[in-house]
Amino acid sequence: MRATVYGAFIIHPKRGVPYPFTQPDEEVPIIIGEWWKSNVEHVLLEYISSGGGPNVSDAYTINGQPGTLYNCSASGVFVANAVPGKTYLLRIINAGLNTEMFFALANHTLTVVEIDASYTKPFAASAILISPGQTTNVLVTADQPVGQYYMAAGPYVSGQGVPFDQSITTAIFSYTGSSNSSSPTLPTLPKFNDTKFATNFSQNLRSLSTAQNPVNVPSQIDHQLLFTVGLSIKSCHHNKTCKGPNGGRRSASVNNVSFVLPKTALLQAHFFNLSGIYTTDFPSNPPIRFNYTGKAPKNLQPSVGTRLKSIPFGSNVQLILQDTNLVGAESHPIHLHGFNFYWVGQGLGNYHPANSRTFNLVDPPIRNTVIVPPGGWAATRFTADNPGVWFLHCHLEVHNTWGLEMAFIVENGKGPLETLPPPPADLPGC
Repeated sequence: MRATVYGAFIIHPKRGVPYPFTQPDEEVPIIIGEWWKSNVEHVLLEYISSGGGPNVSDAYTINGQPGTLYNCSASGVFVANAVPGKTYLLRIINAGLNTEMFFALANHTLTVVEIDASYTKPFAASAILISPGQTTNVLVTADQPVGQYYMAAGPYVSGQGVPFDQSITTAIFSYTGSSNSSSPTLPTLPKFNDTKFATNFSQNLRSLSTAQNPVNVPSQIDHQLLFTVGLSIKSCHHNKTCKGPNGGRRSASVNNVSFVLPKTALLQAHFFNLSGIYTTDFPSNPPIRFNYTGKAPKNLQPSVGTRLKSIPFGSNVQLILQDTNLVGAESHPIHLHGFNFYWVGQGLGNYHPANSRTFNLVDPPIRNTVIVPPGGWAATRFTADNPGVWFLHCHLEVHNTWGLEMAFIVENGKGPLETLPPPPADLPGC
């Protein structure tokens, strides 16, 4: 569905409450997507059955249009009209399936002011990095000579030897009074494998941290969790030919558990105490410790199952997400349903408890999707104050399909405000 129909939900401040940054003259949603000539359901079924990877997209889009750099779509371009001297808030959303993207506007500075619906300390950037599932709001002022300027988005791909769509999608930031016949200026995007730019951009993100937008990072931690995330290989089914590395099936896992989607909804099973749908023995730490970002051990195949992690209501959780090199180091945008979390730190190599001394506990960014750097780790903290069953997964659709996901059960607290309510009486059955 995300490959075909999508739109923007815009969250404005309460009536009468101004933005904590320069009031824009206009707001423009910029939705980045991916497009296939093939039926995306067929693409999905083909790579699931073959054990290999999916066909890459045939184009990227901005607001549903590929832009002028594709041979077949010279007239298919989104145009944002700009009045000289005015300031615009670009609400950038990555609705793509499998690709993290760089975005830039030629000859203009982007001032980042908000990520994942949380305000940030403003900072200037020549380009931004945005993964599927993330949103980034930037201010841009039409302060350049009257003309037309390309907005462009291109891929960030950190995995070695991973096939990807190498094209660039464009839209036009067109000044009032400019000629439609003029050739727009194209921005310089970071190289597709520019992990240094990606890391530096992430490190510039800071919460606003004001009286109106306070930061309440959990300081006393009740649950210390270390989750390895990454790709792996499973054996091919008997008498089958598979297209994964070494004739195996591509897989993905969290703490070496490849998630199996149940046929009964997890929330339903939890609320009605149905047995046989899932277990609550998801490991808090990797079951096998090794040099996660070094030479991978041989024959470390993931287990499979629907295993969940139960957490008492109100617990303070520190979750370290560690990339692994079983198949190859790769960036993973990890999304947690039901919560925002504080992104308190990141680094390359294997996480060590001593790394916690470098955590930003003053003004860390608030996110719901955090990018785990390739061959590195990301540290998050949150308070489990939302009872229910909540999905944690990689927001790259292919990795999600391969099993890079798990779920938390946040138990009920005390009283009705801390208790999961029953389903509504008119909830339709599946």
